[in-house]
Amino acid sequence: MWKGCPRKKWYHKVTGIAIETDNKNVKAEEFKEAILSCKHKFSKGMSLRIEWKKIQSQEVSFVYYNGEFTGDLKDRAEMLNTGIRIRNVTRKDSGTYRCEISAKSEEGQRLGEATITLTVLVPPTTPICVVPNSAMTGTVVELSCKEAEGSPPSEYQWYKNGVALLEKTGTGSARTANITYTMNKKSGTLIFNTVSKNDTGEYFCVASNGIGLPQKCSMKRMQVDDLNVSGIIAAVVIVALVMALCGLGVLYAQKKGYFTKESSSQKSNSQSTSEKDFKHTKSFVI
Repeated sequence: MWKGCPRKKWYHKVTGIAIETDNKNVKAEEFKEAILSCKHKFSKGMSLRIEWKKIQSQEVSFVYYNGEFTGDLKDRAEMLNTGIRIRNVTRKDSGTYRCEISAKSEEGQRLGEATITLTVLVPPTTPICVVPNSAMTGTVVELSCKEAEGSPPSEYQWYKNGVALLEKTGTGSARTANITYTMNKKSGTLIFNTVSKNDTGEYFCVASNGIGLPQKCSMKRMQVDDLNVSGIIAAVVIVALVMALCGLGVLYAQKKGYFTKESSSQKSNSQSTSEKDFKHTKSFVI
């Protein structure tokens, strides 16, 4: 029995190519343009396949595929050779992009890729400040300042009576100033572990991230007072006296029989009413 020659298995030879970019970390202000470059060294006559993808967490979506843009960039992007220009960028455009280029050659299929990170810069908005109107000396008081729009995230500076508060570092001028608070410029909190009357004043906070103009919240006053022990004692004494007088009044009324007379009169009234109802029913029956 004749056995044919074994079939040959053909494999496409795949080799890597070098893809370059002018900037791996592109930063652009919101509503302006961003250019993501992707360069290769293929000859002009070669047939290239170009794809752009956006990588978010574990998801990969096409940005440029089969010769056209997709999704949000469809009407805002254009090709620059093998790179792309994005017009009117928004914070949603921030992320990691990957340029993929493949070409056929005599040696086989050749592939290459480059990864670029785009960060859209957004100025801060007016922060929301929480400042208590009043506080008692010796208590823990926390002031907070926050805004969520800025990119990169904003840093926060607190002011008291128009003067910038020092950040507690434990050295230099901050140490000699005998600071009794802790200011966190990253989180925007200002904490007084044991607030005193000297901390009374007008407070406001400024948020900034180097993009656009810094933004500040409206000024709010915090009044710190001593705990009025004598006033509390006086109030307690007054309440006790009122309760005692009420109790004496009830005892006096019981002793004079006011409650007994009232109950007996109510009982006689109910009996007379019952007799009238009975007579009326009896006459109706007759």
